[in-house]
Amino acid sequence: MQKLTYIPMLLLLALLFSCGNSQNKPGLNLVMGGTADSAAMIAPQYAKGFNVKYADNITLLEINDPENKEAEQFHFALVDKSFKGEIPNGYTRLNIPIKSAICMTSLQLSNFLKLDIPEMVVGITSTRHLHNQKMNQQLKEGKTHKIGIEGNFDNEVIIAINPDVIFISPFKRGGYDAIRNVEIPMIPHLGYKELTPLGQAEWIKVIGLLTGNASLANSTFEAIESRYNNLKSIVDTVKRRPTVFSGEMRGGNWYAVGGRSFLAQLFRDAGGDYFLKENEESGGVTLDYETVYTNAAHADYWRIVNSFEGEYSYNVLKEQDNRYTDFDAWKKHGVIYCNMKEVPFYERMPVEPEVVLADFIHVFHPDVLPNHKPQYYHLLK
Repeated sequence: MQKLTYIPMLLLLALLFSCGNSQNKPGLNLVMGGTADSAAMIAPQYAKGFNVKYADNITLLEINDPENKEAEQFHFALVDKSFKGEIPNGYTRLNIPIKSAICMTSLQLSNFLKLDIPEMVVGITSTRHLHNQKMNQQLKEGKTHKIGIEGNFDNEVIIAINPDVIFISPFKRGGYDAIRNVEIPMIPHLGYKELTPLGQAEWIKVIGLLTGNASLANSTFEAIESRYNNLKSIVDTVKRRPTVFSGEMRGGNWYAVGGRSFLAQLFRDAGGDYFLKENEESGGVTLDYETVYTNAAHADYWRIVNSFEGEYSYNVLKEQDNRYTDFDAWKKHGVIYCNMKEVPFYERMPVEPEVVLADFIHVFHPDVLPNHKPQYYHLLK
């Protein structure tokens, strides 16, 4: 058997950066500067939307759209507030560690909650489906404020809060031009653009880097990654892969996700086949009923997530649309359900893909994880 050789992280990164120095800005020596602690070095393995380089007393954070290399890129030079040196051309200076931030999305918030630093979040856009006790208490005490929604922000509140940074999702609905004049740094958080569950979860490293919690972010992600890959390996060789479809009819259209989405990847990693696995879309897709029925009539499982008031059941589905009863997943009670009113779906799920994976494996292959207790998704009785 061939012997594997493991290169220490510091040496590996040093080799990588030294190889690329010829393309760097003259005078900027990309070395393993800034810290001698390898546990605090950020090096993405799954995420495609950010990269980190270390120079003398400067950390360079580069953010780009994981799906579109032609889209706008963002470059930040992270330095201590006492730094007096030159910032590389094309980079925006940002003093770290930051002490306060506004989160525009639940995905961004999930990173702070996973690192147990909710006190740094001084502004959010919505409290809908917010379960976290600390955040709700901060809102009650006025330590965290609602700042409006995308396209209708309350600039007066934002100015009064005066956070160190505002995390944004620049390729969503937007409306950020209205708050540019408040002169608070806006940092894109593109975790929602990642195509894999681990890639999305790895954005916790960006928050760790900016808040001075890089070592904690690394160790937290390593635990997520380890369990996720261990679970995935258990079902890699299953002989039967059940088919699963997703979504519901709303306003005459069926809303699902594409075959390249992180959810489709979750289904694959759980030992299932997504009914749109040949689809090349990575985001949401709009379908008509006939298309869904043609492709999913005999699917084994049907994944549904909503915020239904009351007890969700197969009778409720029938009342919503009698055509649902034509699906085998309805007839054979194969609905995999999550109620966002009952579980902290958006504020925890992005950084707990290994838990969601276990939920799906428990349904798809019950003999594999017989003692697993569902956290987000359960098989509707």
